[in-house]
Amino acid sequence: MKTMAAFIQITDSFGQISFQTAPLKRLVKNVLRQFKISKAVIEIEIVNNSEIRKLSRRFLGRSHITDCISFNLTNETRKAPLHLEIVVNGQLAAGQAKRLNHSQDAELALYIVHGLLHHLGFDDSSKKLFDKMHRLEDQFLSENGYGRVFDKKAHS
Repeated sequence: MKTMAAFIQITDSFGQISFQTAPLKRLVKNVLRQFKISKAVIEIEIVNNSEIRKLSRRFLGRSHITDCISFNLTNETRKAPLHLEIVVNGQLAAGQAKRLNHSQDAELALYIVHGLLHHLGFDDSSKKLFDKMHRLEDQFLSENGYGRVFDKKAHS
């Protein structure tokens, strides 16, 4: 496989969650590598409930709080690297991590992988697809030291 040329930027607009940038970036690179994506620009922004609700209302026509919203910004008119913007809800992640007794990093990692997988062809709109997507999330999270984060939610 070609050398990985991924630019991953994490911006914390929420400012009230504890996480380590390097392991999250490594996780993203490992997911991309598994899908044989060698060139990518992945922008991750951590926001609060209010901001995610605004984005949900504006882009999805829904007015509820969600864990992540992601956008494919890839320029399809020329051979360009995959370019995604993934907006994750840090406020929700902090609350879920506390409720489930795991790290805030792990919860953020789950939201990031979820957003990535949506743009890599995965869907969770039916029970079968939901199960497949979330098993894969837990596989990636486990392989990268976070454990089975979604599985923990399903059994709480």
